[in-house]
Amino acid sequence: MDDLIEVRPDERFDVDALTGWIDGVEDLPAGRPDVSQFGGGKANLSYLLHFPDGTELVLRRPPLGPVAEGSHDMSREYRVLSRLWQVFDKAPRAVALCNDPGVIGSPFFLMERRRGLVVRGAIPEVFGGGADPVAVRKLSTVVIDTLVELHSADPDRCGLGDLGHPEGYLLRQVEGWSRRWDRARHQDDPVADEVAAWLHREIPESPNPTLLHNDWRLDNMAVSPDDPGACVAVYDWDMATRGDPLSDLGTLMGSWFDPGDAPEPLGMMPTTVAGWMDRRAALDRYAEKSGRDLSSIDWYLVFGAWKMGVILQQIYIRWLRGQTQDDRFENLDEGARHLFRLAASRKP
Repeated sequence: MDDLIEVRPDERFDVDALTGWIDGVEDLPAGRPDVSQFGGGKANLSYLLHFPDGTELVLRRPPLGPVAEGSHDMSREYRVLSRLWQVFDKAPRAVALCNDPGVIGSPFFLMERRRGLVVRGAIPEVFGGGADPVAVRKLSTVVIDTLVELHSADPDRCGLGDLGHPEGYLLRQVEGWSRRWDRARHQDDPVADEVAAWLHREIPESPNPTLLHNDWRLDNMAVSPDDPGACVAVYDWDMATRGDPLSDLGTLMGSWFDPGDAPEPLGMMPTTVAGWMDRRAALDRYAEKSGRDLSSIDWYLVFGAWKMGVILQQIYIRWLRGQTQDDRFENLDEGARHLFRLAASRKP
């Protein structure tokens, strides 16, 4: 249920140095923690710290190697998670931040542990292994319903009313992800470039801003092992901000594949399993529950697939340059190219 592994050799850090830092922070547990790693993520690294008194905390740090502009921001994630729990109870509470890279090699923060089940590319056996369409349906609805809940949370009530800069948000997103694509590319891809140009030309008018997660997917959530329709935690808040809520929906739809949309290895969510809502039903559910107008949703669908392609390319280039030894990443460039073509196919 916890996806725990021994710490990968190239992702270890000095536990004694960490313990020394913890000893100097008020209200943190005492003693040297045992350390294991949450093995399923593809970007930020997460570790479980188990202290002698039984307390457990989660340590979050950026991935190895250079990181993309505006991403993997531990200070931002700490600020959000030290406050957001007050208005959105699925957000784990952050308890301490360290900006000194001399302790473990990078900035990091500590947060409470939430116990739940993270569902990735396949339906786990506890939910029927794909043979229970009712359970599968619940997994698909919880992704949409929890996103609506986040977008209804009031940032002013938890001290996040000044987070980000909603004005011009979509333009900055297109320009920022275009720069990331330029830095991560290892070969030309005219389709990716053409989609980026189209997104820049066709930016729609945004609805009223809300809190945004910016990387909303099922595998950034944990659900109760007793109920696939009950979210117990949402993770990966390092790009959280305020802005256009439909950009979160578009990002989600970037990995919400209908049958035939994507090759099997690209399945980041089990969206083609019997019982899972198709993309149109998911969009309709969001519109109904949020009350938002989705008449310009095509732009966001193109953006979501293209952005997800850039994200995969960023992970792949770290592997190609030897900045990570994780061989799960060696074929992600193929996934990126497919997503760029999927984005092009979604243009109206």
